[in-house]
Parts: sequence; C-alpha cells; structure tokens
Amino acid sequence: MKIGLFFGSFNPIHIGHLIIANYMANYTELDQVWLMVSPHNPLKSKSDLINAYDRLEMAKLATDDAENIRVSDIEFRLPQPSYTIDTLVHLKEKYPEHTFTLIIGSDNLSSLKKWKNYELILRDYHIFVYPRPGDLNSELRDHPSVTITETPLMEISATFIRKAIKENKSVQYFLPDKVLKFIDSKSLYRL
Repeated sequence: MKIGLFFGSFNPIHIGHLIIANYMANYTELDQVWLMVSPHNPLKSKSDLINAYDRLEMAKLATDDAENIRVSDIEFRLPQPSYTIDTLVHLKEKYPEHTFTLIIGSDNLSSLKKWKNYELILRDYHIFVYPRPGDLNSELRDHPSVTITETPLMEISATFIRKAIKENKSVQYFLPDKVLKFIDSKSLYRL
C-alpha cells in the first residue's frame, strides 16, 4: 500500500488537518493517510503542548469513522525529540510491504534543509506538499521527489484555536464535535 504520513502536534487536531488528510487520501494515488502524532517536534516549543496522549485521543476521535485515515502513536515509542528521518527508517523496517510518502505544508518545504538528514528524505521518499498561506519560494519545489498538490488552502491554525478557547470564544465548526466535547470535558487550553 501507498501510505501518506502526515506528521503533526495536532494541538488540537482541527478541520484544516482533516481536510488535508482527506484530500491526500482521496485525490492522490495514496491508499491511506496516517496521522503521525508527534510527542515533541524538535523545531517547536514544548511549553505550548498539552499532554501527548490527549492529543492522540483527539486525533482518534476526529478520525474514528474515516475509511482511509489512521492515527499512529509510533513516535511515542521512539527516542525524543522525534526526528522525521528516524521515524521513516523505523516504519520502513517495520512495514517493508508499504511505500511511505511524506505530507508536509509548503512552509515546511521552505525549512526542510533544517531537518535532520533532509538529503536522505529527499533521496528515499516522495513528498506531497499542500499549500500554506504565503508564497512557496522554496528552491526544493522543483525537486524530483517533491509534488506540489492542489489541496485546498487552509488558513485555520491550532494556535488560533487555542487562543480562542483561552479567550472563551466559540470554536464550533473549527473542530469535530467529538474533539470539542473532549476539550471541554478536560478543560484543555483554558489556562
């Protein structure tokens, strides 16, 4: 199977993430998309993150009825912080029958050269890029391993949602109902 790996903190998962995952799973040659919940992205501050298991649970709640979208906690069992190349190598060893493709935003393509062993990622994996606000000026956009997709542009961010929750504003429709209920039940992002 061709599996698309969509890494993220999913802090919290929102409809933007789900639209991107759904697009990749249904409008590209991918058979499935795996949401790779990252306990700690080395390029992001850990202080903004809520508990990794709460983020994992929200991702599962958001996708429990999705046909071809799965949630993976594989990075929870790998050394921290999580480096994409290490996870990719681990997955290739564990699932040799699958072909893995990386799914990243255009903002991440611009910073790919900061990633650990980015040359190996470009050599050994295909990368599907979805648009993010702003221009895509990466010199890697024309790399043979990179495909720029026509995924709908999503300007929703988890940062916006966390801020709105903290300010007691409605985030209905930005998140799946099950995720919103989970956040409310645990009073997440309130402080």
